[in-house]
Amino acid sequence: MSEKVYVIHENLEWTNHLVKWLEEKEVPYELWDLSSGILNLQNEPPKGIFYNRMSASSHTRGHRYAPEYTEQVLTWLEAHGRTVINGADAINLEISKIKQYLKLNQAGIATPKTVAVLGKEHILEGARQLNSYPLITKHNRAGKGLGVQLFNNEAELEGYLNSSAFEPSVDGITLLQEYIKPNDGHIRRSEFINQKFLYTVSIDSSDGFQLCPADECQIDQRPQQLESSEKFEITQPLPDQQRETYERFLRLAGIDVAAVEWVQSEFGQIYVYDVNTNTNYNPTAEEKANIFAHEHLAQFLKESLEKEKSTK
Repeated sequence: MSEKVYVIHENLEWTNHLVKWLEEKEVPYELWDLSSGILNLQNEPPKGIFYNRMSASSHTRGHRYAPEYTEQVLTWLEAHGRTVINGADAINLEISKIKQYLKLNQAGIATPKTVAVLGKEHILEGARQLNSYPLITKHNRAGKGLGVQLFNNEAELEGYLNSSAFEPSVDGITLLQEYIKPNDGHIRRSEFINQKFLYTVSIDSSDGFQLCPADECQIDQRPQQLESSEKFEITQPLPDQQRETYERFLRLAGIDVAAVEWVQSEFGQIYVYDVNTNTNYNPTAEEKANIFAHEHLAQFLKESLEKEKSTK
């Protein structure tokens, strides 16, 4: 059997964008849908390149345990010496913002002050420990902005907790995080492929902070996140020191393809608040800038496969 690129996923609707470019570049591929499956530990994996694009938000599509299963499959692939792009280290960060923040801090990257709470009854006490309003609640295992809410004081937070609007995280852990007001009204998402910077999407947050710059939000039509195309603009370049810091972080964390979401405060400090290892892209912004990340991703996979074949 000839070697190919195996794309690990749980949502064909998102994966089709990449498939288009793989076919355009004549890259042999096979899709592995790990929303369910059987892993026989006696078997060896096929030869080729394995690209993991499992999403932390899979549970919103009825695939509650797909990330846990994917972690086992990735570990099996790595145990057999297969080349895995966004391997087990990446999936561990994808499904835990706590782990993201700790890894970012180890690399010298600032993150907003955060308190993690297990148990709805402890959230108010956690907020008192954070002692910072306005604050944001968010899910530890999220994607698509799940659970993100802004509160200006304890009374607002308590009212939310006592209402039917409260959304528990799928892993039970709610994060309480200081709100960083952008100095220019924009939040940003910098895309990296092969641990190298590609472009930054600048998002106008003047009408609200709960914005999602990726195609996934447009597909799912998530309320409060579907914004006009004018809100998203691709900008370049990223300042050298910031770019080098993020690229070094990705190397240290073992992540090959990711988006780093960040904000610059009113006082000039830059904070990273999310690392998305199953990054999707905003098609409207890409059309406007005439740069297509899935094209670059397909090229990276093609080159990785050719390198794999040449070493045999």
